[in-house]
Amino acid sequence: MGREQMRAGDGDRKAVAEQLKSALDEGRLDLHEYDERLQRTYAAKTYADLDGLLDDLPGTVPVQHSQIQPATAPASPLTAKGQERSGPAQWVGPYAGVVLVCTLIWLVSSVASGELLYFWPVWTLIPLILGFFGQRFGGRGR
Repeated sequence: MGREQMRAGDGDRKAVAEQLKSALDEGRLDLHEYDERLQRTYAAKTYADLDGLLDDLPGTVPVQHSQIQPATAPASPLTAKGQERSGPAQWVGPYAGVVLVCTLIWLVSSVASGELLYFWPVWTLIPLILGFFGQRFGGRGR
């Protein structure tokens, strides 16, 4: 079965349409030519119908010469023991920075006003404390 008989799928047409869109964004196609090629792309039934749409554009690979690369899963963050970090351990550290910034804002406000203001950053400590104790005593995975 040749390219003239092999049917193109929606994913193939979408890939060509995305390449045409990037060519339009980069100024390699004008709007009229983009519209014309896009109509031909979505009307294509076989791979042979898609073949001529990208050949004259610099920097693109024609469909018949393209290669599909398998996607690899991103590496997961590991703890010191080599186990995956999950749950509160992912946000307790960064959230402690938020509490610190709020406390510094309270401190600067108190110094600027000349009096000790209500310590409102205590309310930002509640999720941090719950996360800390949840991580320590939650028993997840133990």
